[in-house]
Amino acid sequence: MKKIGNALWGIIFIVIGLILALNAFGITDINIFFAGWWTLFIIIPCFIGLFKSNNKTGDIIGVLIGVTLLLAAQGILSFDIIRKLAIPAILLVIGLCILFGQLINKKVSEKVRELNKNDKNEYYATFGEQKVDLSNQEFLGATLNAVFGGVTYDIRNAIINKDEVINASAIFGGITIIVPSNVNVVVKSTPIFGGVSNKSLKNADANAKTVYVNGVCMFGGIDIK
Repeated sequence: MKKIGNALWGIIFIVIGLILALNAFGITDINIFFAGWWTLFIIIPCFIGLFKSNNKTGDIIGVLIGVTLLLAAQGILSFDIIRKLAIPAILLVIGLCILFGQLINKKVSEKVRELNKNDKNEYYATFGEQKVDLSNQEFLGATLNAVFGGVTYDIRNAIINKDEVINASAIFGGITIIVPSNVNVVVKSTPIFGGVSNKSLKNADANAKTVYVNGVCMFGGIDIK
């Protein structure tokens, strides 16, 4: 996916360069500064993000916002209608992404639901920061909440005897989860103008335990490493 995104950026720059070169030689007269051209700074990055990221909710919303503003700048839609429909449209997209995300990742969702039947240790950071280190302790899953704050959850040296789940909610905040190299990490996320970055190493061991990260990001982020 990342390679596709990089290729699209390359194609875009090549096309722009060709247009400018042809215009310079008088072969074409293409005006790239059309009404609403500035909306491309919203549309293009979000469109490419659809190919680079597994969490597409924010990118879908960004594309819709950019296209809507472009249509308004072209006089096809009125800004008054956009103002009235903006919030309902965003909520609709978020709802659809959550619904289809559940259906597409049904197997992962069922596993997360099963693991969540057991009680989890809960950690909160509200307008502050909390660091948790489980060195030489048994890892039994956790619930992490960062609201205008940050949580660092370190299980690199924890004792992991079975598959477990970490429920992480980052709302205008950030969560960092540090995992050992001998586990697999599976992410199930609901990103709303935020996202999950999974930088953990892939484990080829078929018997490796799995840590499921069930994340919700609203104007926040979760970093797994």
